[in-house]
Amino acid sequence: MTQEAHVTTQGPLTTEAGAPVADNQNSETAGIGGPVLVQDQALLEKLAHFNRERIPERVVHARGAGAYGTFTVTHDVSQWTRAAFLSEVGKQTETFLRFSTVAGNLGSADAVRDPRGFSVKFYTEEGNYDLVGNNTPVFFIRDAIKFPDFIHTQKRDPYTGSQEADNVWDFWGLSPESTHQVTWLFGDRGIPASYRHMDGFGSHTYQWNNEAGEVFWVKYHFKTDQGIKNLTTAEANQLSGMDPDSHQRDLRESIERGEFPSWTVQVQIMPAADAATYRFNPFDLTKVWPHADYPPIEIGRLELNRNPRNVFAEVEQSIFSPAHFVPGIGPSPDKMLQGRLFAYGDAHRYRVGINADHLPVNRPHATEARTNSRDGHLYDGRHDGAKNYEPNSFGGPAQTGRPLWQPVAVTGPTGNHETPRHAEDDDFVQAGNLYRLMTEDEKDRLIDNLAGFISKVSREDIAERAVHNFRQADADFGKRLETAVRELRAA
Repeated sequence: MTQEAHVTTQGPLTTEAGAPVADNQNSETAGIGGPVLVQDQALLEKLAHFNRERIPERVVHARGAGAYGTFTVTHDVSQWTRAAFLSEVGKQTETFLRFSTVAGNLGSADAVRDPRGFSVKFYTEEGNYDLVGNNTPVFFIRDAIKFPDFIHTQKRDPYTGSQEADNVWDFWGLSPESTHQVTWLFGDRGIPASYRHMDGFGSHTYQWNNEAGEVFWVKYHFKTDQGIKNLTTAEANQLSGMDPDSHQRDLRESIERGEFPSWTVQVQIMPAADAATYRFNPFDLTKVWPHADYPPIEIGRLELNRNPRNVFAEVEQSIFSPAHFVPGIGPSPDKMLQGRLFAYGDAHRYRVGINADHLPVNRPHATEARTNSRDGHLYDGRHDGAKNYEPNSFGGPAQTGRPLWQPVAVTGPTGNHETPRHAEDDDFVQAGNLYRLMTEDEKDRLIDNLAGFISKVSREDIAERAVHNFRQADADFGKRLETAVRELRAA
């Protein structure tokens, strides 16, 4: 353990109100051996606080670990964005990064087959910028209206109380856009060896805009400097039983040893004019932009170099929202991103509270938040007697008149529209491309992983529909998977 983990406080033990506690070993009773007295307020306060020590866990990404670090700009990007923290080579910004699994609850194991959350908070001088991503460049669905249904299939069944293969594969089979992400998930990178040995991605498409008002669409990549390392299913199963906290422990201990993990940060940049005629929808979260079309450009380096002092205060209560933008960066028409702009902030207001942004891990570190929001649960009175409206003539904060991002032109009637189709939009082509990039050994493991899960499905039609989606991606993929599933189901 590091020295900073051993925090001692001098002086007597006290109640929450600061009064000294005379006896912390024995409750006050009516005589020796008699019943406990309600006047023992130290006891009642202690039990009442204990009953309320936990807040609701995250519905998704409940299981996580985090660390502080530094982002350093290594290449000039001022031609594409006016974001101040990216304004010059060598500039450094404090960060907090939270890793997580997606489907498991707070007490689940780290070494499981599941996407990993990769969320970065940049404490910039223009406010906090949150980049909320995963360790995969794509996702299972492209529209946020399907997200609750998708997560319900990954969580415990309302009748059995367990995750059910029927639910998972029924949804994936009926949602062919998931084929690409499922191919990622059941390949070798589906179970990273540690948080340090995996890449991260912003996944969504975001807007960058420069001082001249020019717009660019960007995708973020965080390439691990430690190298990619993964676990096989057998290795993961063993590790989960022996050390459920394996990934959290690895991250904490590596930083304690001074072996600070780092990632090279890259972006793909698409001029705004390219989007309308690009061969597939560039805002579709189930797709990647091929590097041949838009080569990744290095922009910086992210290093983690400080552990949280209290996991609950700084990891469990940390909040990230893709709606936290800074000047020069904004959203795109990505329908999943648009849904998350609301859902993440709403989740935090429910789970942590309306003043969650006031907590040390969440509040701006390089500037001051100046709002007219007041009161609510755990409000700390930071505004004193300042007026709480705008405009005012008492020296209060005022609007700047300059939006953080540039407007996007829209046309046509409102309605429940499908995502726009581009010339080469397809739910299977990129999954097939990914499969064909794999070595024979990687393909064998992918088939084994998929077949092992699909074979648990109770209904033949659900299993066949699942296999059919992979057959659409690549004929060899589908044929090998069909054979493997048939053999396992017949065993």
